[in-house]
Amino acid sequence: MIRISAARGQIAMDAKGADLAPRHESQLAYWGFVRDEASGQLLRSSQDIQCLIAKVVAYFKQHGVEHSVDGQIARLLEARRDAESEVEAARQEGKRFKDGIVDFASYQEFAHFLRTGLKRRLKAHQCKAALHLLCTQNGANFSVPGSGKTTVVLAVFEWLRQRGELDALFVVGPPACFGPWRMEFEAVLGSLPNYEILAGGDVDARRSKYLVNKSGVCDMYLTSFQTLQRDWEQVRILFAQQGVRFYFVVDEAHYIKQVAGSWANAVLAVAQHASRRCVLTGTPFPRSYTDAFNLFDVLWPKGLAIPAAQRRRIEWHTGRKEIEEAAGVLDATIGPLFYRVRKHDLGLAAQVFHQPVRVRMNPVETQIYDAVVGRISDLSKLDSLQTLDLVVRLRRGRMIRLRQCVSYAKMLGSAVTDYEEDVGEGDSSLSDIIKRYDAIERPAKLDALLSLVGHLRHQGEKVVIWSNFIRTLELLRDSLRDGGYGVRLIYGATPIHEAAVGDELSREAVIREFCSSEHGVDVLVANPAACAESISLHKTCSHAIYYDMSYNCAQYLQSLDRIHRVGGSENKESHYHFLQYVGTVDEDILGNVQRKARQMSAVIDRDYAVYSMDMFEDDEELEAYERLFGQRAE
Repeated sequence: MIRISAARGQIAMDAKGADLAPRHESQLAYWGFVRDEASGQLLRSSQDIQCLIAKVVAYFKQHGVEHSVDGQIARLLEARRDAESEVEAARQEGKRFKDGIVDFASYQEFAHFLRTGLKRRLKAHQCKAALHLLCTQNGANFSVPGSGKTTVVLAVFEWLRQRGELDALFVVGPPACFGPWRMEFEAVLGSLPNYEILAGGDVDARRSKYLVNKSGVCDMYLTSFQTLQRDWEQVRILFAQQGVRFYFVVDEAHYIKQVAGSWANAVLAVAQHASRRCVLTGTPFPRSYTDAFNLFDVLWPKGLAIPAAQRRRIEWHTGRKEIEEAAGVLDATIGPLFYRVRKHDLGLAAQVFHQPVRVRMNPVETQIYDAVVGRISDLSKLDSLQTLDLVVRLRRGRMIRLRQCVSYAKMLGSAVTDYEEDVGEGDSSLSDIIKRYDAIERPAKLDALLSLVGHLRHQGEKVVIWSNFIRTLELLRDSLRDGGYGVRLIYGATPIHEAAVGDELSREAVIREFCSSEHGVDVLVANPAACAESISLHKTCSHAIYYDMSYNCAQYLQSLDRIHRVGGSENKESHYHFLQYVGTVDEDILGNVQRKARQMSAVIDRDYAVYSMDMFEDDEELEAYERLFGQRAE
């Protein structure tokens, strides 16, 4: 008989040689158990004793190994069985809901609350999403951007708060989501939230805000993934405050997709201490079905939603590119636990993609562009002499230079991080031309932009203009301002919150001014990297102009949805305009991004939206380099 006990994070087994067959000893050794020579016990330390002991006990039962457990082990096993029962109950409830056989009579009171108890009347698809979130207790909403995921969570939170089951919201996400959460709180619930932003600032001052009691708790706490990584222990203490029950929400949850990533670890460390949990993202599995692991571990800690055996099968099928098989395994485990509203469910007016405005470069632009293309071609011939890592870095840099040419040639005179090649080397006059560019001419694309903006403003339309380079953004802002337009700029350096210094407006203030009819701001110039998610422009703006673009298709799709969303786009079309230099990399970028978008549209409206590119890397630029210059990195 093997006696199993636990103390101080360690599992101990009193097991003699006669108690265990060699194959059993080998299995335990594989799990990390080591025999202590002094006591003769098999020992194993673990941060998750509950999971490990459940695995060991299940193995012993399967192979007929006699064993007994002490009181602590018995309590751990009972707690795990209860947790597994909760997951299975949620799975069954979610399945019944999706199968359309839920007894909706049990939700009539909640449905009445949705109709009468909120300032904002929820749309039909939002009501369904809220009901699903309520019946699964801890749920995921993977609805497309612009469908109103924040509205759904706020409605469920308020219902549970009025019933005395929750006290406060705790939202972690990118800083850009802070403003929308505060604004939506008022729009949905009808009152300004009492909130705290727990991100940045003085560390001691920030951490003092975690020490609250039930009478002093705020309606809502907002923090970033970066801050949670530093403050997770304080957040865990906050969640453990006596009598305070938190609804933990992970917004833009694709940011924690990386298994064992520092942001993911911080989120997982605090999730289990919340009363209820929810994850929100319109792009749930950016790279692979394995991206689902962290999302559902947040909802159901200890890996209970996707058990280890199913994870191994998903990984195996994914590695063999057996996508349908992997999807089948995933669907059986987490399909009932998430809800997704597809784009066509929203009832929005059409998105109109206008043919590109094809612009011919001015003479100096043409001279610079042709020289840069020629220089890159010459440099490519030497790549075989470099290491692969260096070649990849050089090619990324060259593609940035090429994109700068079609954005604002003046930028070629500034440095590019991790790229030191001189694409103007060999032409003694080129550097001087770049330095004096503003005095010689201005970009032909800028003239085309001013003409298009003038046409749209004459029709009374507000306009958002997208560009990817800081100096271009500043050029556009200054040129539009000189043209008499009310214009604001948002890029990485724009403060996110209302803590702006001096006269500098925060992003939230800029967006408020742009969306208002009282401030005279009719044009917003923005960078997709800083403004492509978590903001809404659709109530006052239905025209977007792409001055220049990157190969990042995910950012492109996010930017499209800024002007095509629920609550304003139902009865007016959204229009997209593209400026494109003839015979340049502009054509390749637009063609490639639109092709990827078409491929992904067939996927994004399925239950499992697996994207073919990473959200944060532009590997597509290397493929473009090979297309444009016929050189493959080997």
